[in-house]
Amino acid sequence: MPDPGGLIVGLLLAAGAGRRFGADKLLAPLNDGRSVAATACAALSAGVDRVVAVVRVGDAALSRQLQACGATVLECVDANQGMGASLAFGVAQSPAAGWLIALADMPFIETCDVVRVADALRAGAPIAALGSPQEHAHPVGFSARYVRQLTQLGGDRGARALLAAHANDVVWLPPAQTASQRDIDTVEDWQSALRE
Repeated sequence: MPDPGGLIVGLLLAAGAGRRFGADKLLAPLNDGRSVAATACAALSAGVDRVVAVVRVGDAALSRQLQACGATVLECVDANQGMGASLAFGVAQSPAAGWLIALADMPFIETCDVVRVADALRAGAPIAALGSPQEHAHPVGFSARYVRQLTQLGGDRGARALLAAHANDVVWLPPAQTASQRDIDTVEDWQSALRE
């Protein structure tokens, strides 16, 4: 069992190529002037003990922004293999009692949702996730019980398969609002967010 008083690391996955956006979507500014990634990082940092951001090798501008938000930045040489590889790398490099997995292109995650998932891990939940078995949401928290499975992930698959394989271990929490689950994948997504 994880130590409820142990370190909970927020793992911000920020190593995607952003091909559908056509540029580095994570640096795109939102209405308050902060970038997509910096906004996501700030929400994550409010509920965890430490934020570790995984970026592509050589992504200096993004690294500077995330460091300014207080994140420890790790460059993943296998980032081009996909989200699973970045997640596995981040977990392997960040020993903890548990990890909250968040995506840097989801800047609207509510701080209260981050806190609820982290608190569930601290209380001893093996896995804590927003959403339901039918409709997964972010962030997702894993206790140290799953360190081996997490570090063996690869390719472009995240941890969704672990949620299915260990369904009886998942504590499901409803998100504060469904709008928090929007991501920025395309220029149209970004422009829509700016109009709000």
